[in-house]
Amino acid sequence: MIFTVSLYISLAIFTLGLIYRVSNWFSRKIGVSARNITTPERFFASVEGILRTLFSPKLLVLLKVFLLDVVLQIKILKENFLRWIMHILIYWGFMLLLLMHALDTLVTESLFSDYYSTVNPFFFLRDFFGVMVLTGVGIAVYRRFIMRIPRLRTNVTDHYAIIILAVIMISGVLLEGTKIISHTEFQRMVEDYAGMDDAEEIRLLESFWTEEYSVVSPNVKGPFDRETLEQGEELHLENCAECHSPPQSAFAGYVTAKIMTPFARELEQGETSALLWYIHFLACFLGLAYLPFSKMFHIIAAPISLLANAVMEKDKSDPANTATRQMIELDACTHCGTCSLYCSSMMAYEFIGNNYILPSEKMAFLKILALGEELSPGELQSIREGVCLCTDCQRCTVVCPSGIRLKELWPEVKEELLQKHEPEPLILSPFAFIRSLNWEENLTRDNYLNPVEVTRRAVAADSYPVTEPLDIESSIGNRQSVIDNTYACCFGCQNCTTVCPTVANYENPQEVLGLLPHQIMCCMGLGQIEMASGCRMIWDCLTCYQCQEHCPQNVRVTDIFFELKTRAVRNSKKISRSETFAKQRIPG
Repeated sequence: MIFTVSLYISLAIFTLGLIYRVSNWFSRKIGVSARNITTPERFFASVEGILRTLFSPKLLVLLKVFLLDVVLQIKILKENFLRWIMHILIYWGFMLLLLMHALDTLVTESLFSDYYSTVNPFFFLRDFFGVMVLTGVGIAVYRRFIMRIPRLRTNVTDHYAIIILAVIMISGVLLEGTKIISHTEFQRMVEDYAGMDDAEEIRLLESFWTEEYSVVSPNVKGPFDRETLEQGEELHLENCAECHSPPQSAFAGYVTAKIMTPFARELEQGETSALLWYIHFLACFLGLAYLPFSKMFHIIAAPISLLANAVMEKDKSDPANTATRQMIELDACTHCGTCSLYCSSMMAYEFIGNNYILPSEKMAFLKILALGEELSPGELQSIREGVCLCTDCQRCTVVCPSGIRLKELWPEVKEELLQKHEPEPLILSPFAFIRSLNWEENLTRDNYLNPVEVTRRAVAADSYPVTEPLDIESSIGNRQSVIDNTYACCFGCQNCTTVCPTVANYENPQEVLGLLPHQIMCCMGLGQIEMASGCRMIWDCLTCYQCQEHCPQNVRVTDIFFELKTRAVRNSKKISRSETFAKQRIPG
C-alpha cells in the first residue's frame, strides 16, 4: 500500500514537473527575435508545424533521425567511442529499468499477464539493465575524475545525476542479495504464496532452498541427503517454481548474496533488508519525481531537439517555432562538454579564465537567464564577454550530440545582452564582425547602433581620461620602431586620411568620425591624448594598415590607434560598471 501510494505521488510530481518544463518551452524567451511572439502563437504554430511534418515527406527524415541519432546515438559515436558506450549503457539501461521495473505495475504487467519480478526473463533482465547503468556510471566517473577530459566541467547537476543513479543501482543490487539469503523472506514467501501448513513439508522445502537457492536458514543445515532434496524439489515445483526462478539468473544479486552469506545472521537481525528497501525505493521515487527538474530531463528533451532540428530550416521555419525550439535546446543540453572541446575561442578562455567562454558553461548559464532569475552585474558581464568572444566558427553546432543549433543561439543571446545597454568593449572589436553582417535580420537600425554608441562613450576619454604617456612598444610587442613616439614626425600631409577606407565611406567624414587620422596624429603631437581617444575614428578603424603603409614619415598610425583603444578599454575596466551604466545609457 505504501509502495503504491509513493509511486503515484512520484508520478504526480513527475507529471506536474513535465507540464512545467513543457510550458516553459512556449512561455519563456531567449534572444531578441522572440520578443513580440506570444505563448498562444508559439503553441498553435508548433501544433501546425507538427501536423505538416507528419503528413509530408519529412516524416521519413524523422524516422531516420530517430533510428540513427536517438536509438543508436550515432552523433556521439562519431565524436568518441568510449563516451558512446557510456551513454548507451546509461541511457538504455535506465530507460528499460524505468519501464520494466519502476513502472512494472503500469507497463510490464499490462504487456505480460504472467509477469513476476522474480521469474525469467525479468529476473535476469533487471540485473542486466542495472549492471549496464552501473558500468556507464563507472565510465562517467572515470572520464570526469580520472581521465580528466580537457575542459569537461563537473557541476552540481552532474554530481546529482551520477549519485542518484549509483544509489539506485547499488542499493538495488544489495537489496536483491539480502533477499536471496534471507530466511525471513523465505518464510514470508511460504506464508503468502505456498499456502503450506505441514511443518515437515516446510522443512523439506526449506532444505531445498538452502541447498539450491542460497537461503541461510537457522533451522536446517546441510549437507542434505538426496531424498530430502528430491522431495523438497517436488514441493518447490508445485508451489514456487511458477513465480521464482533460480537466483543464479539474477547474477549481480547472486554474487552479492554469496559475499554476504557469512554475515547473513547479523544482516537479518539488523533488518538490513527493510533498510535497503526504503533506501532503494525512496531513491527511485526521488529520482522519478525530480527528473523533470534535473539534468536528467535531457532524456526527453534531447530526442525532441534532434527531431525538431532535423526538419526545421532557418529561413523557412516559423519564427514562433524557432523560439520554442531554442527553449527545448536549453533543456536538451547534457553538459557533456563536447562543444567546449572543439571551441575555437579556447585560447581566449585559457588566457582570461572566464568559464562562460566555454559553450557548455554558457548553455548552463542561459537556462538561468531564460527563467528570468536575477543575475549579479559580475555574472552578466562574464556571460556577455563569453558570447561576444564567440568567433562564429560553428564547430560547436557540428559536434553537438543533442543537435542544438548553437550557431543560431549565440547571436540571439548576444543581442539580448547587448540591448540591456551595459557597455561591452568587445562590441567594438573584430569579434563583432558577424553582428555587423547580420544585423538587418532581427534588428532595427537604432537597436543595432545603441549598444555600440553606449560602449563607445563608456570607453571614450571624456569618461576615462588617458593620463599616462603612450607606450607603443608595450602594446604591440618589442618590434623596433624607426623613431619612438612616431606621431611626432607627422607633418600633416593628410596621406593617411586620403587612403583610409573608413573616411571614404562618408560624405562628411569629420562630422561622423569626429577627428580624421591626420588630425589624431596632430592631437598626439600636442599632447591632447584625451581628445584623440575620444573620437569615433579609432573605433571605426578597420585595421587595414593602409594609412601606416602609405605614410612618408613612417608614422605608425594604425598601431597608435590600437594603443589608444587598448588603453581606453583597460581604464574602463577600472570603473564600476554600474556607474558607467548610469552615466552613459542612451534612451530608447
